Amino acid sequence: MNNRPQIKTYKTLRNLITRLRDDLNNKDFVLLYAYNGTGKTRISMEFKERGKKPKDIERDTLYFNAFTEDLFHWNNDLDNDVERHLIINSKSIFFDGFKELALEEKIFAFLERYADFDFRIDYEAWTITFSRGDNDHIKISRGEENIFVWCIFLAIIQLVIEDQEAYKWVKYLYIDDPISSLDDNNAIAVASDLATLLRKGQNRFKTVISSHHGLFFNVMCNELKKLPHKKYFLHRPGSSNSYTLRTTTDTPFFHHVAMLGELQNAVQSGKLYTHHFNVLRSILEKTSTFFGFNDFSACIHGVDDEVLFSRALNLLSHGKHSAYEPMEMVEDNKKLFQAILSGFTSRYRFDLPDLLPQQTTPASQT
Repeated sequence: MNNRPQIKTYKTLRNLITRLRDDLNNKDFVLLYAYNGTGKTRISMEFKERGKKPKDIERDTLYFNAFTEDLFHWNNDLDNDVERHLIINSKSIFFDGFKELALEEKIFAFLERYADFDFRIDYEAWTITFSRGDNDHIKISRGEENIFVWCIFLAIIQLVIEDQEAYKWVKYLYIDDPISSLDDNNAIAVASDLATLLRKGQNRFKTVISSHHGLFFNVMCNELKKLPHKKYFLHRPGSSNSYTLRTTTDTPFFHHVAMLGELQNAVQSGKLYTHHFNVLRSILEKTSTFFGFNDFSACIHGVDDEVLFSRALNLLSHGKHSAYEPMEMVEDNKKLFQAILSGFTSRYRFDLPDLLPQQTTPASQT
């Protein structure tokens, strides 16, 4: 086909960052879809480093990535097991406005949408304590901690939008995979809340968002489609140091195809969680809608054990699987899941390698 999207190769990470920053000269947003292992975190850090002024520590990029969570660490009170609290790295520029601007109210406005615990910040000791009901100084789960840190970031974005002095240095946001292991409903909620803030800050900063989460990426594309933006599939062939950017069309990204790729990766790694049944059913429902079927079970009609598969999906995709504490499937369910997925993909052959293109056209700046 002659109308295939253009693919460009960038032989160095530096050239890739130059491309992204150039895009933001005339666009408000750059959206990147990439599988895990592509190097998204490294790209976000290089983007941030490029914004540093020579011989100065001032930066132009406020970022959220895997390193953001490292700005906090736990004191578990191992001696008494009572006074557990989270310690803030007060030396980070990330927290410049904390003490002066008292963020609790802004943070809680986001947190109450996702969690049921409360918190208190001690600005003198740079610690955070958590409570739930009558229980004080609790240690929240890893997933709850992730969503709490994310809500802090959203609150700081609000300060940037309000043009608070402590964050006047921010010209760009770089957001890499804000929340992992979320179910579909929470992924949509996180994406929608973020998009609302970014629209408010459109005239204040430019934004890059990278994610391996197909649904999250799709929601962001739809939420921001009326604003100036670029959309790419980002890929790093094999273990090479080069990267490819594949432009997308105005058609929204078919997130169920990306989700299918994620399910196949999960099967290969053996890391299958209960919420993957929800994802698989969602894929079958969207496929059945595309072909005009009345029920998702039509997508596995004719395969061996189709009645068993249909009943299993009906049962196992209706559980309230936690977004914060994903539970690994038992071995029997793993085998059942693999059989259903295999039966479906053998009947409907999605062009998954098309998301990981092999033939590329060198970019002019490389």
